[in-house]
Amino acid sequence: QEQLVESGGGLVQPGGSLRLSCVASRSIISFNWMGWYRQAPGKERELVAGIRRDGSISYGDSVKGQFTISRNKSKNTVDLQMNTLKPEDTAVYYCNARQPTMTYWGQGTQVTVSS
Repeated sequence: QEQLVESGGGLVQPGGSLRLSCVASRSIISFNWMGWYRQAPGKERELVAGIRRDGSISYGDSVKGQFTISRNKSKNTVDLQMNTLKPEDTAVYYCNARQPTMTYWGQGTQVTVSS
């Protein structure tokens, strides 16, 4: 069973930055895709950003130009740099990893943007 452990969430003021990190218990290259989703209260879970095995990247429309995803193969981590945060970015952020027949989720980390 794969374990994905997120860290880096917290409370930040509007306009601030946070960096989330997700560490996998195996080589991240074993996954076809790794990335981040988020779910705000009363809303559906939505894609934030993802990176494929070949290194290509996708972003959700609401975070393009604001968030940056990156990976470190030697540390088995996928990070999400979040800049210019807004109250509407408040959500639980989940790490996600996919193989052809399996999907894995982390436990989630809370990000709250508030003054």
